[in-house]
Amino acid sequence: MKILIMGTGGVGGYYGGLLAQQGNEVTFISRGAHLYAIRHEGLKVKSVHGDFTVSPANATEDPAKVEPVDLILFCVKTYSTNEAAEAIRPAVGPQTVVLSLQNGVEAAERIGKIVGPEHVLGGVTWLSSAVEAPGVIRQVSQFRRIVIGELNGGRSERTQSIYEVLNQTGITVEISENIQKILWTKLVFIAAVSSVGSLTRMPMGDYRAIPETRSLLASIMQEVEAVARAQGINLDGDVVQNWLKFVDDAAPQMKPSMQLDVETNRRTELESMIGVVSRKGRELGLATPAADFVYASLLPIEVKAHNEFAPPP
Repeated sequence: MKILIMGTGGVGGYYGGLLAQQGNEVTFISRGAHLYAIRHEGLKVKSVHGDFTVSPANATEDPAKVEPVDLILFCVKTYSTNEAAEAIRPAVGPQTVVLSLQNGVEAAERIGKIVGPEHVLGGVTWLSSAVEAPGVIRQVSQFRRIVIGELNGGRSERTQSIYEVLNQTGITVEISENIQKILWTKLVFIAAVSSVGSLTRMPMGDYRAIPETRSLLASIMQEVEAVARAQGINLDGDVVQNWLKFVDDAAPQMKPSMQLDVETNRRTELESMIGVVSRKGRELGLATPAADFVYASLLPIEVKAHNEFAPPP
C-alpha cells in the first residue's frame, strides 16, 4: 500500500516505521533537522517492543511532491490541522483515505472540509511515543492501539482494508461502528489528565491520590461526559470510574503530551483538548466550570507560546 505519513512525530514516526517494515511504500513528511536525519541516516525507532531502523527512508518536506497515495496517516498537532490538510491535497486521489490519529474530537471534520469528507475516516490511538532526537523515535508504552471507523457509522470495505494493513504491524487494531463514541470516550480521559498535568506539572503518580486534585480530575471527566451525552453520544455508564481506575493503575511517571508541551514552552493542543469542552458546553447550555477554569488558567501560556512560535510578519 502507498502510504503518506503527514507529521513524522512520535505517533506518525512510530506507526509509519512499522508500516514501512512490512513492505509498504511509505513517505514521511517532516522538516528541519528531523528531515535531514531521516534522509541521511534513516528513521530510527527505539521501542519497548523492539528497536529497528527504516533505511533508506523516503522523506520530504512537501506533500505536493508525492503522487496520490492509498492512505494518509494524519498525525500533526491539532493546531496545524487546516494548514496540513491544505498541504496534502495534491496527494489525495479519488480513492485516497485520510485517517486522522490526532487528539480531540473535531479533527476529522476539519480535514473533511478541505479534502472532502468522503476521503476521511475517524481514528483514535493510544500510544506513548515521542521524537527523542532528530531522526529518532522513542516509544515507551506497552499499549499501542488504533481504533478506526467511518464517521457516519457502519462498516466498509476500506476500513477492512486499512485494518488488515495496520494489523500486519503487530499493534492492536479495531474497527468501530461508532467511532464518535470512541473519540469522546478518549476525550474524557485525555482532557482531564492534560488539564491536571499541565497545571501541576507533575507526573500522574504525584497527584492522583491527593483528594482535592482527584476531585478536579473527576469533575473534568464528568463535564466531558455530560457534553457528549447532550449531543446524543451514549458513553458507557462507568466511563469516568474506568478512567479513574486507569489513572490509578498507570505508571506513576506518566505525563500526557500536552503537559510535556507546556513544560517545554511549546504550543499546545489546548483548544482541541479543553477549549472544545467549554465551547460545546456553551452551545448546549451546559455549565463546565472545571474546564473553564483550566482553559482560563492555561490560555496565557498558550498565547505566549503561540506568539513566540509565530512567523514574523
